[in-house]
Amino acid sequence: MRRPKQFTFILSLLIALAGFSIQAHAGNPTDQMKVTVDEVMATLRTDAGWAQKEPLLREVISKRFFYRAMAQRTLATNWKKATDTQKQEFIDLYSELLLFTYLDRIKAYTNEKVEFMREKLKKRKATVYTQIVTETANIPINYKLLLTGDKWLVYDVIIEEVSLVSNYRSTYKEIVKKDGIDGLLKQMRDKNQELTASG
Repeated sequence: MRRPKQFTFILSLLIALAGFSIQAHAGNPTDQMKVTVDEVMATLRTDAGWAQKEPLLREVISKRFFYRAMAQRTLATNWKKATDTQKQEFIDLYSELLLFTYLDRIKAYTNEKVEFMREKLKKRKATVYTQIVTETANIPINYKLLLTGDKWLVYDVIIEEVSLVSNYRSTYKEIVKKDGIDGLLKQMRDKNQELTASG
């Protein structure tokens, strides 16, 4: 039985409105991202030493970063090959490495201005385009977000056109191919220990 065109139109409209309602209730991705970035920059601008700033920054950033989604996208096809134990260890090690990488990129910023340029929204995914304005250059940092419940969570960060996730994906793929997932986890443990010691 063929459905009337009017019924199809109304059904499509209701689905679209439902999607809009979810996003409206969740809040604008740019607004949510702005809260996090403002907290980060406010912490960086304090007179406290890095030892005091770092744990505060980690807490703020971890509330916004979707580590599991980032980890899954980084391992790509190898994610399905990993055991639940391996997946959890990879998430733990990878989140630590991502935090270090992100913080290392922004720790020098204090009085710089962050501009929110625009956002691109497609259903439950969004990209928020920002730039850090310095005296000598504008540093683009773009955030890819996924709507989870009523929160927009970051699943990738593109700093100066380099994706954090893609940057590690190609490297990790080769390591897994050569040494397996356990070999990758060992290298990650060693790397995190090295970074902790140097920090």
